[in-house]
Amino acid sequence: MIRFKNARIMTLSGEKPFEVTEGEVWTDGDRIAFVGVPSKEQLEAASFEREICVMKNLIMPSFKNAHTHSAMTFLRSYADDLPLQEWLFNKVFPLEARLTGEDVYYFTKLANLEYLTSGITASFDMYFELDDYVKACCEMGFRSVLCGSVSGDEGNAERLEGYYKKYNGIDPLISFRLGFHAEYTCDIKLLERIGELAEKYKAPVSTHNSETAKEVRECIEKYGKTPTALFESLGIYSYGGAGFHCVHMSEEDLDIFARRGVYIVHNPASNAKLASGIADIKAIGQKGIGLALGTDGPASNNALDMFREMYLMSVLGKLRENDAAACDANDVLYAATVGGARAMGLDDCDTLEAGKQADLIILDLKQPNMQPINNISKNIVYSGSKANVKLTMCAGRVLYEDGQFTNADADEIYAGAQERAQRIQREVQS
Repeated sequence: MIRFKNARIMTLSGEKPFEVTEGEVWTDGDRIAFVGVPSKEQLEAASFEREICVMKNLIMPSFKNAHTHSAMTFLRSYADDLPLQEWLFNKVFPLEARLTGEDVYYFTKLANLEYLTSGITASFDMYFELDDYVKACCEMGFRSVLCGSVSGDEGNAERLEGYYKKYNGIDPLISFRLGFHAEYTCDIKLLERIGELAEKYKAPVSTHNSETAKEVRECIEKYGKTPTALFESLGIYSYGGAGFHCVHMSEEDLDIFARRGVYIVHNPASNAKLASGIADIKAIGQKGIGLALGTDGPASNNALDMFREMYLMSVLGKLRENDAAACDANDVLYAATVGGARAMGLDDCDTLEAGKQADLIILDLKQPNMQPINNISKNIVYSGSKANVKLTMCAGRVLYEDGQFTNADADEIYAGAQERAQRIQREVQS
C-alpha cells in the first residue's frame, strides 16, 4: 500500500460547496483503500511500501479530459488563426492523411505527458490508428476511453462495431464507446447504421455536435432538423452518450439531451480560439444536463491544460450572461472531475472513496497563487495552474511527481515526435 499522510483532502463526493478535511489516503494496488483519519489499530495493522507526507497540501480526484484528439500534437501551432471549416479541411485533413501508426504512438505519448502535468489521468479520445494509440497509453499507465471516429459511408459501421468488440476488455486502462466524427462528415446511411448499433448493444454514442452555427444551419437545410434532432430521430441517443462542443443548441436540443441523459462536453478554449461561440452553460444547468469539460485537440487549443479550461469555462460563462454570479467555480471543478468521469463511463474513477480507482492528484498549496487559503475549490479554478500539480497517480501508479515523469522517457518522446512532425510537413509540401 501507499500511504499519503498529513493531507488536506477534497473527495468531491459530497454536496457543493466541497468540504476539505484533514487526514490520510491509502491506496492498495489500483484502488483507494482508505480515506479519513486512521485509528491506532488501523495503523498498526497496515503495511506500507511507501509513505508520502503531503505536508498539508491537497489530495483530490484527478481531472478527466472528456474530449480530445491526443495525437494531433503534431499539428500544434502549425495551422492557426483560421476558421473551423478551412482549418479542418484545408490544413488538418491533408496532414492527417500522412500519419502512420508509429506517428500516432509518439504523438499520443507526447499528449499524455502534457496531461499528466495538468493532473489529467484519463482522456476521452477520438482518433485513429487505435492499436498504436492503445499501446502508447498502456505503456505509460495512462487511462483512456476511445470514442469511435468513423465518418464517410455506411460501410464504416462494420468497422465501428469491430472496434467496439476489440477494445472493450483489451486492458483495464482502456475502454471503447460508440461514436462518429460529426453529422457533416457522415452519410445518412452511416448515421442510420450507428443508430442500429446503439440499439443492438444498448450503448451510448458520442460525437461532435452543433459546434458552429454553419454546421447547424446546413444540417437543417439538408434534413429539416438540427443535428441533435436528427440523431434523436435515428435512435443514436437512445442510450445516452456525449455531445462535444454543443455551442449552438436550441431548447428542443437541450430537452433531448436532458431526456436521454446525454452529457454535454464543454470545450471553452477551442471554441473561443476557433470563434465558434460560447456554450450556454446556464441553460444547460437549468435543464439538469450532465456537464463535462475537455480541451479538444492540441491543434485547435493549443494547450492540454485543464486549469485553463476551468478558468475559461467560468469567466466566459459569466461574460455570456453578463452576470458575475453565473458559472460558479464549484460547478466548474465538478465538471472537470466527476462530470468528466461519468460522461466517459468511468464511474469508479470519479471521487475519492474507498473501493474506487486510485486516480488522484496532489496540488501544492504552498505557492503564492494559492495563498492565503480562503476557499480552496475557488482558488483552484480562478488562480490555480499546472505549476501547482505536485503528483499525478493513475490506477495506483505515480506517473508524475515533482516535475518528473516516472514511467516515460520524456526526451525520447520529444525527439521522436519532432522528427515525425517534420517528416509529415515535408511530405505535404513536396
